[in-house]
Amino acid sequence: MALNAKWDELFGGTGAPGTGASGTGPSQPPASMTLAGLPAPEGGGSGDPNLKADEGPWHKAGNTAGELRTSTSTSLTDLDTANEGYAAGTAGFDSSAALTEILGTWKNRLTAVRDECGRLESALKSAGRDFGEREVATQRKIAAEAPVPPQKKGN
Repeated sequence: MALNAKWDELFGGTGAPGTGASGTGPSQPPASMTLAGLPAPEGGGSGDPNLKADEGPWHKAGNTAGELRTSTSTSLTDLDTANEGYAAGTAGFDSSAALTEILGTWKNRLTAVRDECGRLESALKSAGRDFGEREVATQRKIAAEAPVPPQKKGN
């Protein structure tokens, strides 16, 4: 199915009344979107808050990245502790050089994960804060620009 046909099928198109956009199958109401959780003006949209940015998920993801950073840092310390003195215990064995190489590569990997988790923690929390601030600003702007509904006489 072509992209335009699929789009029309999902979001409304030019099909005959009572049919989908392609002219076959049951019709569905066209999809609508709201902004900042506010319903569309009279005659438009369903009022569902399907375009809403919330700080919560971003902050939670940032906390998870921070927890992973901490546990990775602890693992690096544990790795060093577990390998103290291994060189003396394996002196003369062919495996000593391989163990040293493996230890180095694991430390490099864990350090990269730890550092990336630290970067992500900050970036995710910042994104959440930015989304939350923009959401509030958008709600205020829309509310300020929304037409005032007419009031009934006698109230």
